[in-house]
Formats: sequence, C-alpha cells, structure tokens
Amino acid sequence: MTSEHTGGCLCGSVRLRTSGRLREVVACHCSQCRKQTGLYYAATNVAVDTLFIEGEESITWYRASTFARRGFCKTCGSALFWAADGADEISIMAGLFDQPSDLRLAYHIYCADKGDYYEITDGLPQYRQGRPGLLTAGPSE
Repeated sequence: MTSEHTGGCLCGSVRLRTSGRLREVVACHCSQCRKQTGLYYAATNVAVDTLFIEGEESITWYRASTFARRGFCKTCGSALFWAADGADEISIMAGLFDQPSDLRLAYHIYCADKGDYYEITDGLPQYRQGRPGLLTAGPSE
C-alpha cells in the first residue's frame, strides 16, 4: 500500500499525512496497550521520514519502556503513536486515518496477555507473545 493517507486525533489538534507504504494493521493485546486504549492497540507502521504532522505542539510523549515512548494528543487524549528509540519506523493508531483507509487487520500479538472480558474470534493468526521480526515492548516492559 503506497498511496498518501491522512488522519488526525479526535479534536483535530493533531493532523497527519503519510506518503509512504503502510504496514498491515497489527492488534496488540499486551497490558500496556489495553491500559492506554481500553481494549487493544490496532496500529500500522510508516517510515518516520514519510510522516508529516501538523500540530506537533499538541503531542505529549510518555516514556512507556526503556526503549520506546507513546504519543498522545494533550487536548483530547487520543492515542497516536508508539515509537521505539532511534527506529526508522513509527507505529500509528489505525483508527486515526480518514476513511477509506484501505487498511486491513492482519494478526494479533500478545494474546496470552489479553483482557479476560473479550474473545478474539476473527480467524486471523494469533501470537502468544510478539511476532518474530516485529519490534515491540511486550507486556513486561
């Protein structure tokens, strides 16, 4: 998927545009993601140098682990990003993108840590922990 995508937070203080390839959507069920979003974190990735942000002054960053941080809108609280220190890519919440996004959920990670109040029944692959080759913090971080 290589077309331009736009999106933003709930209040519109942060708007974004991507011009690069977006990764498929990954659903993370770790305790950090559940606590931040209330359910699970559904995100895609994009190369940092293809992400353009309007309203950066409205983004607050929270150091979520020893090597990553989470960005959210300081006005409305919308979860926006997960970024590993020094990485060439950044995770962006899939729900931020304007429709139609053409994004597709591909698989679930950290299913062993998912909340006990829901089931995963969509038939997509489920990984007990992270998926090999996918950089994540995991439930213990």
